Amino acid sequence: MKTTFLQKLAIAFSAIGLFSYTIIYACAGGDWDFWDDNSNFAPEVFVEKSYSPLFLSPDVFYTRDYYGFDTAHNGRFNDEIISDWSNYLDKKIDLETLKFFLTVDSSATELTGISKFISTKKPTDFSKKWESKIDYKDKKVKSFIEFLDAAKKLEDASTNENYWDYDSNANQKTVDGKLISLFEKRYNSEKDSFLKNRYWFQTIKALFYQGDYEKTVAFFNKTQNDVPKNTLYYRGLSYLAGINYKNKNYAHSNYQYSIVFDKCPTMRVVTAYCFHPQEETDWNQSLAMAKTNEEKAALWALQGYYNDEVRAIEKIYDLKPESEHLDYLLTRLVNIQEGKIDNSFENKTIEEKKKTNKEALNATAIALVDKIAKAGKTSKPYLWNCAAGYLQTLTQNYSQAESYFDKAEKQLPKKNLAINQLRLLRFINNVSKTDKMNTKSEALLVPDLKWIYQELKYDTAGELRYNNASAWSKRYLSALYKSQKNTVMAELFDRNNDFYDNQANLDAMKAFMSKENKSEIEKIAANVYNVKLTEIYEYEAVKATFQNKIPEAIAFMQKTDSIQHSQFLGNPFNGNIKDCHDCDHAAYQKRKYSEIEFLTTIKEMQDKIAKQEDVYTNAMLTANAFYNITHFGNARSFHEGNIMGYGSSPYDFRDSSKKMVSDCSLAKLYYEKALAAAKTDEQKAKCHYMLAKCERNEYYNKKYYTTYTNWYEQEETEVNFLAWNGFKNLKKSYFNTKYYQEVIRECGYFDTYINGPKN
Repeated sequence: MKTTFLQKLAIAFSAIGLFSYTIIYACAGGDWDFWDDNSNFAPEVFVEKSYSPLFLSPDVFYTRDYYGFDTAHNGRFNDEIISDWSNYLDKKIDLETLKFFLTVDSSATELTGISKFISTKKPTDFSKKWESKIDYKDKKVKSFIEFLDAAKKLEDASTNENYWDYDSNANQKTVDGKLISLFEKRYNSEKDSFLKNRYWFQTIKALFYQGDYEKTVAFFNKTQNDVPKNTLYYRGLSYLAGINYKNKNYAHSNYQYSIVFDKCPTMRVVTAYCFHPQEETDWNQSLAMAKTNEEKAALWALQGYYNDEVRAIEKIYDLKPESEHLDYLLTRLVNIQEGKIDNSFENKTIEEKKKTNKEALNATAIALVDKIAKAGKTSKPYLWNCAAGYLQTLTQNYSQAESYFDKAEKQLPKKNLAINQLRLLRFINNVSKTDKMNTKSEALLVPDLKWIYQELKYDTAGELRYNNASAWSKRYLSALYKSQKNTVMAELFDRNNDFYDNQANLDAMKAFMSKENKSEIEKIAANVYNVKLTEIYEYEAVKATFQNKIPEAIAFMQKTDSIQHSQFLGNPFNGNIKDCHDCDHAAYQKRKYSEIEFLTTIKEMQDKIAKQEDVYTNAMLTANAFYNITHFGNARSFHEGNIMGYGSSPYDFRDSSKKMVSDCSLAKLYYEKALAAAKTDEQKAKCHYMLAKCERNEYYNKKYYTTYTNWYEQEETEVNFLAWNGFKNLKKSYFNTKYYQEVIRECGYFDTYINGPKN
């Protein structure tokens, strides 16, 4: 048996039944390996809404918000109570006014003022405020005010502001004995059945929060046959279940919670949380208390949530085949089974993957579902046929799956969600049975591939779980194409980050993207692929640049459409003492360079170098350009792209790209050309310092980046005193230059090398 946490007050409800301050915060299901994006089978399609918190989930409960917490405490019964009072009052109070008095805490003060006017006939500020909306002479309206005024006085005792604190009741006030007497007196004297029912519940609650559990139980037992078996009755019964739990009468408590679970759908999430067999003996005692098959089925429905849903389904089916509790347990069974499936195809063929997946499934569970579906005795045979068909798909019995889906289609409710769910399951079956992509299989799959990839959208698909099927089918089709040596189609359906490192692959993809007469399946593949032809040209331009093939880079860049006009944030030709990207980006720039202008400018400078025109300046600017497009420079945006990748660290890139973007060898080559052409000491000093930066980066590359190890595994080194050749030359021969002094001021590393560490 799994355990749960339970607050001292098992279920806390407010005076008028609108507020429950018991926060349900426990790992009820323990289903940590599952989430709906890993599923193709949506319980919402088949199961009544009150069960939804109990659907399989990795969180406390299944919700799409709030991390699986039950957040309905403050309004669990609002709609029902407002509706009940509106009908009772014959709509003599409009809904907005009624909602204010029933649900807003601050209405208590105003109620007291109105109640005082009704009893004394002396107008108050609040009676005047509401006289245009409330008929104080109407008998039922007066009864409503009288009831609610008394009920609100129970609020302080029945609620806990620190609702996250399970044990402390420090902020709660004791119940005034006179208030209990008032409720009990009005219950005994009231002739109106509607009001009598509500005074009965207030009496139960007041006694409970006074802490007189013996009287609470006695009053309930004495009067339970005189009240209707409605929501108020089952809420009252839940108080008794809480008392029994507190008194360690677990068997009786769990039996009572199961009745509430069965008869009061609004409270299913609460009773499921509170249900808590301590030992097998408690469980057997609870079963012995059940008077009917229906009650036994309810107990098994709760037990199946915590423990063995297969056994629970089997027991409930034998007791009551048409029980709606079977529906939610079946969805849990299916979701648990599909959670065992590994949808990746890494290092295994499709057949190998299917074999291991089949072995992971629970054959007993699948056989049980198959048996019940064939019998057709449940209240929702279409649910069981859908589930049985899907499980047959997972066990590779594709023709049997189709047979079940055909039956389900004839029984299915005419609702879009149900229709789409069946279509999704058929799609999964059709993909799964495909062992080769050819004209026949493409014709079968194309309509549904268009539907799932292009037509279904998150904001219109409702609760249909199609994301997993979409992602899985792409990987499956990719694996099929890969087995057929069709590398382009394999890549289109499941992108491989290393694909473009192979020139043959790159050329093949360019040829495919340029192809005009694509087949329907090729059009679908191209549509789902997230790389465009212009991005391939961009990647080629970047690679050519890092290879110092500038004319080729320009030719590629000119084919990139708008990409070529992207502007650098900083001046890519500047070479500063400090590598400060933000500083360079914020600095004034007389001219902004686009990527194509950047490349053409490099070519112009290289042409001048070749002609021996102002070699120092052109070589220095070219060196700066090659430096800045590396990871260390101010123009990283140049190498970042859909194929190359993005990142603030070389570790964010794949290995081949990481090596490229952290390599300063081209910058070093042109700094050496500039040094050879330098005429003044100032020019030479700058060259030596920039070469030192390249040496420093090369050191870090070897130590951290290009060795492909994690930086945190590296031993720390006293790098402050490593003497790069550039530093040595700067210190030895150019200490009298202005640039030397600038370096000392701006580069703490060089300052430490020269002057030693500061104390």
